[in-house]
Amino acid sequence: MTHDHIPTTHAGSLPRTPELIAANAARTFADDGFTLERTSEFDGLLTGAVIDLVQRQKDLGITIPGDGEYGKAMSNAVDYGAWWTYSFQRTAGLELTEFNPITAGPLRSEPGNVRLTSFADRRDWTRFAAAYSDPESGIHLGRNATSFPTATGPISYTGHAALASDIDNLKSGLEAADLPTGFITALSPGSASRIGNDYYGSEEEFIYAWADVLREEYRAIVEAGLVVQIDDPSIAENWDQINPEPSVEDYLRFTQIRVEALNYALRGLPEEQIRFHVCWGSWHGPHTTDIEFSAIVDLVLGINAGAYSFEAANARHEHEWTIWRDRQLPEGKVLIPGVVSHATNVVEHPELVAQRIERFAGLVGRENVIAGTDCGLGGRIHPDIAAAKLESLGAGAQLAGRRLFAGVSSTS
Repeated sequence: MTHDHIPTTHAGSLPRTPELIAANAARTFADDGFTLERTSEFDGLLTGAVIDLVQRQKDLGITIPGDGEYGKAMSNAVDYGAWWTYSFQRTAGLELTEFNPITAGPLRSEPGNVRLTSFADRRDWTRFAAAYSDPESGIHLGRNATSFPTATGPISYTGHAALASDIDNLKSGLEAADLPTGFITALSPGSASRIGNDYYGSEEEFIYAWADVLREEYRAIVEAGLVVQIDDPSIAENWDQINPEPSVEDYLRFTQIRVEALNYALRGLPEEQIRFHVCWGSWHGPHTTDIEFSAIVDLVLGINAGAYSFEAANARHEHEWTIWRDRQLPEGKVLIPGVVSHATNVVEHPELVAQRIERFAGLVGRENVIAGTDCGLGGRIHPDIAAAKLESLGAGAQLAGRRLFAGVSSTS
């Protein structure tokens, strides 16, 4: 489908309202200690918040909105994990144990045997340990709404009611705002499997078990006529969670299993309703040990999605737009480069946004670019700053569109 403008979207998470954060904080836990109970009052608040959010996105110039991940519990203003921890609420076979993937002890890899260490043992986190442990450094890791469980039995999907609520809320918002479509995020098997496992006999078996679980979400979202965005930072940021640094060849082999499991979960689903989001971790740290995008871009393009969302606006990854000079974007695929970033409080000028868009349009074609954000803005920057960034995104896309589509009439 052709058009005469640059569509705009974002990476999923948007700042929750104070009322929604307070309502999540007030929810009680089920007997398992990590599943948050729902009430009719909470569900009503959530529905109204999503409907209002979709209209606000439209008003700011976003043409492909999401539900802001509002159905994924965030009980604190700063929370970098809601995109992941929501999955615990929707999966049977998990329980709290002594294991925590964030604070567990170090685990060392060796050539030919790549293993993930704990989050606390990341190479960037250990190199800048003084900064990460200094509450005045500006590096905030936030607080998650729930604890991290471990798989102690066969896992299965139990989130049908919660997902139906997410779908209904977004569709209600789209109808009220008179917008044709939107997207809902869902976790990837590779990212989901980074919790404890006391049941499955191998890492690969555990990843594929998650693929069967999460396929339930992917299928329901596309069958509802919406776009599903697969969130999988692990494809890139696992690199920093391997200590010592592995060879690129070992890392690609390690990651290929996760790509294959995701494609297994996506089998038979329409690619035009699937987009894939990869990032290097949204915490505001130095990120000096991020793997280069050029090393993993072929793996990313091997995922059966119609569009690919990635970081392209922050100081660590903006230079990597040049990799598209040497790679042919597969026919029918679309890029969603981040043109505003979650990693700075500075609001990007619309002209800079337009220039970033035009770089990609010049390399892969103006019809193959959707302007997005590096990562989610919710839980990472102040709501007022997030709104200003989305407004700048919309304005910059309009600038770029006028220049790129001069003299073109819309057929969509």
